[in-house]
Amino acid sequence: MQIPAIIYEDDILLVCHKPAGLMVEPDRNNFLNLRQQVKQYLKTKTGEKVPYAQHLHRLDRPVSGVVLFTKNKDYLRNLSEQFAQRQVSKYYQALTIQQSLELKGTLEHWHRKEKKKAALVPEGTPFAEKAVLDYSVHTLGRFFKWDIQLHTGKFHQIRAQLASIDCPIIGDSLYGSAESYLPDAIALHAVRLDISHPLDGRAMVFEAPKPEWADEDHVLNLLRS
Repeated sequence: MQIPAIIYEDDILLVCHKPAGLMVEPDRNNFLNLRQQVKQYLKTKTGEKVPYAQHLHRLDRPVSGVVLFTKNKDYLRNLSEQFAQRQVSKYYQALTIQQSLELKGTLEHWHRKEKKKAALVPEGTPFAEKAVLDYSVHTLGRFFKWDIQLHTGKFHQIRAQLASIDCPIIGDSLYGSAESYLPDAIALHAVRLDISHPLDGRAMVFEAPKPEWADEDHVLNLLRS
């Protein structure tokens, strides 16, 4: 089994770089997943038959980037509360063909999960919740790179919100992208995660390597193929 790409590790935390196409956790289809890889890594490292490893958040299967695990269940509550109380800062990058009318701003919508897709709905719609992100857009050759700070972690939030302003993420056919990309991948990357260490409260900043699509020539070659 493949060893996970580790960004940071101590006695409590394990931070991985998830590649696009890999699930974070098991599902009913029994696909290979990052948690399985992490547990196998810890089993080999520590000799424990059933090592503890719990992810604190998820990334969609076609999304790459930073994923945080805890190796000690005594700290799970502290970390979970940081996410629940929005004390964690989450940063993403995305690539689109289309340009936003505003190069910097905030997107706010009412969001509701509907089966396997997110819907942006009118305020007051039953079960809808507020979805908010800040963004800035920069040119990358003939493409547009989005730097995004996610303030609410809703299902497919970035994908749905960018598509709502006619800027679907490259490869994201579910939300209207006409460009093919790598199998089981879209040009969306969880680039950075900031938390407070649950042991002593010190600020921790975890950054993933740049995505392949940060290179314009790489993207052009993929789109031509």
